[in-house]
Amino acid sequence: MSTTYRRALLHAPITLAAALILAVAVAAFAPATRAEAAPMAAGERIVKIAASKRGTPYAYGASGPGAFDCSGFTSWVYARAGRRLPRTSGAQAGMTHRIPAQQSRRGDLVFFSSGGHVYHVGIYAGGGRVWHAPYPGAGVRLERIWTRAHFFGRVG
Repeated sequence: MSTTYRRALLHAPITLAAALILAVAVAAFAPATRAEAAPMAAGERIVKIAASKRGTPYAYGASGPGAFDCSGFTSWVYARAGRRLPRTSGAQAGMTHRIPAQQSRRGDLVFFSSGGHVYHVGIYAGGGRVWHAPYPGAGVRLERIWTRAHFFGRVG
C-alpha cells in the first residue's frame, strides 16, 4: 500500500457505523486463537478415531476394540483421545456439560433419550450426523440423527 494512500485512509472521516462494520468484519475473519483452536483440534481427533472403527460389530456390553456397544464405543474412542468416560450412556450423560444444539461441535457426545432416560450415545460428526454402535447385527457407522429426542454433551 502506498504511503499517500495510507495517509489518506488515516485522515479520512469515518462514521460510527462504518467503524462498527469494520470491527465486526475484522473479528469475523480473524484466525482462531489457540484457545479456540484446541477444542476444535481435539474434536477432529475424536471424530477421526471414531471413523477408524467403521464396521466394527455391535455386541452388548463390549468395549472394544473388536466389538462395541454404544457406550463402550464412546468410552473407547475418548480413551484413545486421552479422556476418560464412565462406562454407561447414563453415566456419560451425567458427567458432561449439556450444551445447546447450535453450540455443538464435532467430537461432542450425542445422547438419545426416552421418558427422561438416556438409552443411547454416539459421537457428533457435524452436519446432523453421528458415529455410533447402533444395535446387534450392525457395525459402527455414521448416520443422520434420526430423532428430536436427543441432546448434546461436552466433556469438560
